[in-house]
Order: sequence, then structure tokens, then C-alpha cells
Amino acid sequence: MNRSSSPAHPHRRAPGRSGPLLERLLTTSARHGRVTHVEHVPARQAGQVQWPDWVADTVRERLEVQGVSGLWPHQFAAAEHVHRGQNVIISTGTASGKSLAYLVPAVTGILSGATVLYLTPTKALAADQLRALQELSFDQVRPATFDGDTPMEERAWVRRHANYVLTNPDMLHRSMLPRHAAWTSFWRRLQLVIVDECHTYRGVFGSHVAQILRRLRRVAAKYGSRPVFFLASATASEPGTTGMRLTGLEMAEVTRDASPRGASTIALWEPPLTDLRGEGGAPVRRTATAEAADLLTDLVLDGVRTLAFVRSRRAAEIVALSARGHLHDTELALGVHARPSRAAVATPVLPELRLADKVAAYRAGYLAEDRRLLEKALRSGELLGVATTNALELGVDVSGLDAVLIAGWPGTRASLWQQAGRAGRDGQDALAVLIARDDPLDTYLVHHPEALFGHPVEATVLDPDNPYVLAPHLCAAASEIPLSDEDHLIFGPAALGVLDELVERGLLRRRTTGWFWTSRDRAVDLADIRGSGGSPVQIVESDTGRLLGTVDEASAHGTVHTGAVHIHRGDTYVVDEFDLEAGVALVSAASLDYSTFARDITDIRIIESLRSRPLGPGELHFGSVEVTRQVVSYLKRRTQTGELLGDDPLDLPPRTLRTRAVWWTLPNSALAELDQPSDQPSDLGTEQPSDPPSDQGTHRRTGLPGDLGARRRTDRRTDRRADTRIDLGGAAHAAEHAAIGLLPLFATCDRWDIGGVSTELHPDTGLLTVFVYDGHDGGAGFAERGYAHATEWLTATRDAIASCECERGCPSCIQSPKCGNGNEPLDKAGALRLLGILLTPYLDPSEPSADGGHNRPDPGLPSCNSIARAM
Repeated sequence: MNRSSSPAHPHRRAPGRSGPLLERLLTTSARHGRVTHVEHVPARQAGQVQWPDWVADTVRERLEVQGVSGLWPHQFAAAEHVHRGQNVIISTGTASGKSLAYLVPAVTGILSGATVLYLTPTKALAADQLRALQELSFDQVRPATFDGDTPMEERAWVRRHANYVLTNPDMLHRSMLPRHAAWTSFWRRLQLVIVDECHTYRGVFGSHVAQILRRLRRVAAKYGSRPVFFLASATASEPGTTGMRLTGLEMAEVTRDASPRGASTIALWEPPLTDLRGEGGAPVRRTATAEAADLLTDLVLDGVRTLAFVRSRRAAEIVALSARGHLHDTELALGVHARPSRAAVATPVLPELRLADKVAAYRAGYLAEDRRLLEKALRSGELLGVATTNALELGVDVSGLDAVLIAGWPGTRASLWQQAGRAGRDGQDALAVLIARDDPLDTYLVHHPEALFGHPVEATVLDPDNPYVLAPHLCAAASEIPLSDEDHLIFGPAALGVLDELVERGLLRRRTTGWFWTSRDRAVDLADIRGSGGSPVQIVESDTGRLLGTVDEASAHGTVHTGAVHIHRGDTYVVDEFDLEAGVALVSAASLDYSTFARDITDIRIIESLRSRPLGPGELHFGSVEVTRQVVSYLKRRTQTGELLGDDPLDLPPRTLRTRAVWWTLPNSALAELDQPSDQPSDLGTEQPSDPPSDQGTHRRTGLPGDLGARRRTDRRTDRRADTRIDLGGAAHAAEHAAIGLLPLFATCDRWDIGGVSTELHPDTGLLTVFVYDGHDGGAGFAERGYAHATEWLTATRDAIASCECERGCPSCIQSPKCGNGNEPLDKAGALRLLGILLTPYLDPSEPSADGGHNRPDPGLPSCNSIARAM
């Protein structure tokens, strides 16, 4: 993209409407310092349109009635690939018309008697695509959704009559492939498989989807069809490689976007510090959700149609509830007909409707009928403001949006552009605001805009050869059609070794003609493709028995434990009882002004180091580990301010997984550098860090109850020149927290997808060791990316700590909301020294130097003082 950049200026008027929208939000003087950067993306003119000569007249005429005069060049190129029978991935921006690129060849094929399978990661997108197909009213096209919301009585009709089936990987995995004989007519005529929003298939989920698509290819081949695969993706790095890893097939690329686009303004926004103090006396920043609720309120008061993207279901409810409360209070104070915005800007008179009713939350977990009603209200404009999870990030057609608020870094640059692109979908100018959470990565990004706007989007990370993913899908494939020696061409060379293991475990039986599934159990039940780890936990209202929703089993320990606050459609509930065996969380209505956040402890054991290399004076490793985690308590924080109200203990069983990790060690000889004086006085303040409580070790607690904190270290390393005592365990702990926070910048993951452990003396290494691991069985590829980009990753980690304005550590740099150790001990200055040593090119002091002396690392290089000044 050709973008122009400028520093933030609260009184600068940008071209188009998006600039004035930002100016109106900045009218309140207290907000001026919150914008750290403004990026202007210029408008783009459309390319010339034309129709392929093979498009049927009926298709062209029907689309022209809808206002489509032809295909833009990127649509034309992708459709031509399909027509020639070539697999293709189109990777262009939001609202670039990717759906038309596959719709034209899909409908053309159906008119000739073919069938089409459309895969989407969300039910909302499938429902939106179905609506669009029905509006075109092609007589011969019989579209139908086939997902968990499809009534049982309709499913038989879909199998027998639908020729454009819209489903998701879950239903393909659990129903369509295992019962392929019931779909015989559909498979025989299958000509095109559309995989929409394929950039979302990453990590473990993406690896599962890759194996499901390979199983789909086998089933189609059994019925004599070899469908073309059409993949649609947001702008992504190396889309052809991603498509090949996802499908196992060679893939043509279409990446040049020729669609028109209005100008847009993207603002980076950092909420202010408050007078409140958190753990260890750390300053508390105003929450991103509170800031988003305020901005959403002002935009709705101005009649601006806005989406507010948040990171969790709970946050969606909180933002919507807060904005509704603000709007209600404003209406009470000012009356219905006079509604100046809370930023004191003149506002046009709006119809006499309660504005609070024009704001809602949208998230997964709602019942199907509730989601459909919300989607309809959003399309019609009945709703002006919607707080949503990434459930609305994808291609649901919501035209007429003016602004997008993004409360917290969405995880990848691809998601950032995808969410920001939801505004301006009719070609009008748009505003997007990225609001930083109190988090190391968010803080780093709003102060380093070049990390966002100066880089291409990430490559999608997935590992189809992960044995924990491959094994259950080989079982499922064998239950569908017995496996043969030739199937390694579909599943890859890793399949042969996994098959041998499955035979040894008794899951498959080897015969002369291949491998067979002989159990009466359903093989597909072995693969949990969403990584939820079991059946969903039901959330039930105690007084009425009403089912409010569900949460996956793996998340339940942290979200619906006893005492947890649960918000459903604006109503607040507290969990009275969490029954693990029954899979039920009983809740009751409550009026509370706080939220809850679970904390866990972790123990880690090295199974095998697969790769290693020197890193400074230490060593970097990537390999297999066994991780044991246990949720031990939960925090209560005031919703609006983030103020810490308490930390209550929990008694939940531990969970164990085998996964992949990246870890680094430092020898004692390198740690001796911490005893070297710094060349300059400390820039981080002279106040010394307080000692941890007497019952608290100075390292990250690991292990299970009874073994936690068994080892204590009481000696403190001292930087005598700076008079700053270095707590070695606290330094490693702080570096671990910050490294976890920054890894998502280099791997397509969320900090909640990964975890970490740090210790001064790990029993498997005998050295100071810091681990960062994938939070999924078998690994997800995130730790491997950390290993590959370790220098850049740890440099960014050091820079993020050094540039934070706090003195001794805060949630914006080294504190973690997940820490089961209560964020104790942490040593910010020590983390900077430790990372500085690790990133210093190592010279063996025993080797003679060029001048005849001995090599001694410059004690100033790893100093936190020099690092802080360099920032």
C-alpha cells in the first residue's frame, strides 16, 4: 500500500470525513496527549472492469441488475484460474470483492450441473453469504447452510438437493466426511471448494483444517471428482505457500488489489495513567475497554455507525454495557432532542429513540436466533454501535460503517487491517483507532508505529505434520476409507511414522491392503480441532435453569470458575458453582462493578532439545517440553478503573500437555557480569526495589502445590555504580513476561496462546533458564518462530521495557495478568541488564584479543542505563 505518514496533531484536518471524526474525538483537551501517531491511507481508484467470455449471459445479466458492471482485474484473474482448473489463492484487502471472484465461476459451474462446497470459519459469514446468494435468485442455484444451527429436519434436504453448500470445518470434520455415503450425489459433481478467510486458519486450528482438507480430497476422489480449490485471504505474506500448506496442492497467487478504496485515517491511542496503584505499587493505566466505551458513546451520539472490536466475549459485553449506561445518563441529563456529544461537539438532532438501545454486543456463545437478529439490526442501521469480538472481523457485509475502534492489539497486522477495513466498505472515508491495552506489546506498538506501518503482514503459521494433529486425522481418514500406501502423497511423509505408532497403540490395524479403523467408536472424536479439550461447559442460570451459553472446556477453568463474573447480553452474573464433572457452571444475576481474571502457575520439564545455537554468552534452544498448569486464584479488578480489589484462591486440578518451547540459558560466568559496575548512573530512578514477602521466593514459582516456591535465593546481585540491586530471579521473571508479550509481533499468535516459565536454576539445565512455550498439545509453531527470530524478538522485548515510563515495572512492560505468582518478584532494571548481556556478541574471555590482552565484554553494553538513554 502507498500510505503517507504524519505525526499526531489534534487540530490537523485530514482529507475526507475520517479526519474530522478524529478531531471531534479530540475536542476534549484531556485527550490530546493520548494519540501517539496518525497514519493516513490515501484513496485508490478502481481498475477497469470486464467480463470473462465464458460467463453465462444469465449470470452477467443478474449481476448487472445488482450494479456489477464487470470484474476488476484481480477478480478476473482469480476467476480465470478457476475456469482453467487451476487452484488459486486471492489475497487482497478488505472489501476488495473477493466473494465475486469465486461467485462467478461457482454459479457458472452450477448452471452446468456441478456442485460447490463453501467453507467459512464462522457461522455469521456463512449466513451472510447465503443471504447474498438468495438475493441473486438464480433458479438453478440451491444454496443452503449446513452447520450446527441447521435444524435436523432440514439436513436431509440439504444432502439430497443443495448444490451450493455453505458449512464450516467443524461440520465437514464431524458430519459430512464421516457420513460421506449420504452425500454421494454431491461428491460426484463437486467441482469447486471455496475456503474463505483462509488467513484465520493458523496455529493448531489451521493445522487441523489442513488435515480436514486432505481428507476431503480423498473422499472426493473416491467418487471420481477432483475439485479446484479457491482460497480467499486477507492481505498476507507468501499466500501461495500458505495455500499449499493448507491444502497440500500447488497454488497460483493473485495479490494485486484493483478495487476502489476511500481514504482512511488510523490513529494509535494510548489511555492515560491513573492515580491508582496495582501490584507492587505499579501505576495503573486506564483500561482499553473503558476508553473504547467512552469513544463509542461519543461516536454514537454523533450518529456515526461504529464497530468496537475487543479481545474477549466478556470485554464485548462490558464495552456495550458501559456505552449504553453513558448514553442513558446523557439522555437523562440533556433530554431526547438535544444530544451534544460528550466531547462537547454540536450534534444533529436524532430521532426520538433511546440511543442506549442502538448499542449492543455481538460475540460467539449467543444462541443462533440472537446472532441472526443482531446481524439484521446491524445491516439495517438500527444499531449504531456494536461491541464485538473478532466474530465480525471477517467478510460479513456491513455497509455504511464510518468508524472502527480496536481495543487492544488484535494479534496480527493482517487482523489489524482486516478490522480497520470494516469501516468505509462503501468506498467512503473511514476512521480506525487502535487503543492500547496495558500490555507490553500494545505499548511498544503505539510508540513504534514503524513496526505496524513499515512492514508487510505476517505469514500464516501452521504445522500440518504435528503428530498430535496428524494422528487423529489419520484415524478419521481410515474410518472413512481404509488408508493405502499411496495416501502418504496426500498426508505427507510424516504419516508413515505416525501410522506405525497408531498400529502399536491399537488404534489402527495393519493388513496387506492397508490400514483399517476397527473400533466401534467414532474416530472423528479423537480430533478436537478448535483445541477446546473436551465438551463445551454449559452456563446455566441457577434460578430458572435457562441456558445462557457455552464456553469451551479448556477456557472454563479461567472463565467460569466459582466466583467468576460472567456477562451475557448486558446482564451481569456471578458463578455460584463450577461442576467440572457435569460440565456445568451455575450462575446467578448480580450487580457488580468489577471483573475477574484467573491466574495460573506452571511447571515445565524438558523432553528433548531439537535445535540449539549460541546466543550471546548463552544458548538458545527449541524442543519438546511437558508443561503442567494449574489455575490457582483470580483477581478482582474494578471495571472502569482497573483498580485491584482482591486475589481469591481457587482449588482446581492441574492440566498437563506436551508441547514445543523456545528457551534460553545463561551460564554463571555470564551472570557474573551483573556484578560489574555500570558506567553511568541509573536512568530508572534511585528508589530500590522492595523485597518480596518472606514466604515468597525470588524466582518464578513452578510445580504443583506442595512443591511451589521450594527453592529460595536470598542473595541479591548489586550494580554498585548505579546503586541498583539486581534480583536475579526477578530479572528473569520480568524478561519472561515481556518476551511473552512481544512474541505475537513475530508469530501469528496471541499472548494467551503461549506461556512461560523462568527460574534461576532449572533442574534440567542446571542454569538460569527462561522458557516460552506453545499452549497447545504438540505445539503450534509459535515457539519455533521465536527461535527463528530470537535476536529481533528479544531486542524488541528489551526496547519495550526500556521505553516504558514507569520506574520499577507495570502492566505496560513486565507485569502479566496471567501470573500465578502475583507478579512477584519482578526486577525491571535487572531484566534490562539480563537481556543486554544475552544480546551482546560474546567474546570468550579466555581467548587472547587482537591487542594481546584478553577479551572482556564491555560492561556498559548490557547496562540498563545505556539502553534507556539510547531509547
